[in-house]
Amino acid sequence: MISKDFFKNDRYATESGIELIEIREGYGKAKLEVTTRHLNAGNTTQGGAIFTLADLALAAASNSHGTLALSLASNITFLHGSGQGDTLYAEARERHCGKHTGHYQVDITNQNGALIATFEASVYRMDVKIDSLIEA
Repeated sequence: MISKDFFKNDRYATESGIELIEIREGYGKAKLEVTTRHLNAGNTTQGGAIFTLADLALAAASNSHGTLALSLASNITFLHGSGQGDTLYAEARERHCGKHTGHYQVDITNQNGALIATFEASVYRMDVKIDSLIEA
């Protein structure tokens, strides 16, 4: 099982204020507290911020087996808006785990449990062990 330490090196997610809160085999959960820096011109959460939140949860779930997994394709559907003061959660669940590919469903909800967006992604598993990438 991979630890959260590997994801400390995900500089983009970290700088975006996204926190990985849970990882276990085939599952990842991340959190974003929406502030003004996450808002678009319409004063709602910018889609890229939500995508990045989902992508970190995906990374946790797909890399949880200890082998480096990289996205092949992903798609997001926005269902409801969110804004400043909201806390968003992304929960990634493994739907298929093959030798070289995997498929994942990520639900993005707010602090009240309302479904904000859905995200689906496929990954390719490299022949690289994650332990070899973690800095001592």
